Amino acid sequence: MIDSMVEKEILFINNDINSRLRDYENPNRIAFSIRYPLFKKPIIKTRCLLKNIYNFFDFQSNCKVKENFFTNVVTRHQSVLRRKLGDSDERLQEQKIINLRQALKKLNGLVIKPNAVFSFWKIVGKPDYKNGYVDGMLLSNGKIIEGVGGGLCQLSNFLYWIFLHATFETVERCHHSMDVFPDSSRTLPFGGGATVLYNFIDLKVKNVSQHSLQLKIWLTDKHLKGQILSNGRIVHKYHLLEEDHYFIKRGELYFRYNNIYREIRSKGGLIKKEKLTTNFAPVLYPVTTKYLNDNNFVVLDFTKEIKKRSNQN
Repeated sequence: MIDSMVEKEILFINNDINSRLRDYENPNRIAFSIRYPLFKKPIIKTRCLLKNIYNFFDFQSNCKVKENFFTNVVTRHQSVLRRKLGDSDERLQEQKIINLRQALKKLNGLVIKPNAVFSFWKIVGKPDYKNGYVDGMLLSNGKIIEGVGGGLCQLSNFLYWIFLHATFETVERCHHSMDVFPDSSRTLPFGGGATVLYNFIDLKVKNVSQHSLQLKIWLTDKHLKGQILSNGRIVHKYHLLEEDHYFIKRGELYFRYNNIYREIRSKGGLIKKEKLTTNFAPVLYPVTTKYLNDNNFVVLDFTKEIKKRSNQN
């Protein structure tokens, strides 16, 4: 029975990967802004305007900063500020820290009441020069560019991860569509973050507990640190785990695939295990045998699978 279940799981994963490869190679829909690049800026401006109008009337997302902090610690997390990211300019990492510091002024002490929704952009606001932001590293179609507010994706990644370890329900979240940098001091599973783009690609979570939850977040010399605090006792504990993590080889290309789950526990017992997301993304950096071996990554070669099926037909 166990062997049969394992075989079915392997078959399901293989079929899922094959489906995602087909969608990547033969997309059913190509974005209008990609087909007609001249319209990209007007489209973005229009979407930003519409999102601003929506946020103005979104009273469920009205969260306020409280100077005094709650005493119950629900969860805590930290993220390294400076990591080697391929061949990127280290100067941009220093400027990223300036941008993080500006954003934290709006986030530290923020209280999210029961049934209230946290919206990253509604709280942080537009990152521009007049608000103290500087140029930092941005990713655009898998390429590194400089732009005002660059580096705030580290903050959205951080927040999404810490929110997943508390009584929050994800309302809106967009994952990174490409694996741009090789792992370097990575402590979180691939695809465990959330990308943001002002203001229509947002991160939103809803407080589904009976207690108000508060964000405490700050910078040290080396880390971005944070806690989720509560004005009441939270009995549930949350644990995230990664399963089915593979590098997928397709000809000369590599893709990355995994599934992320969340376990909800109380008093040491498992209440629920829920699947959060399946991640699949093209790898944009060189994948060497040494890199795979050093990190104990498993490779599934779907090039051979295609040849095998072609020969059978």
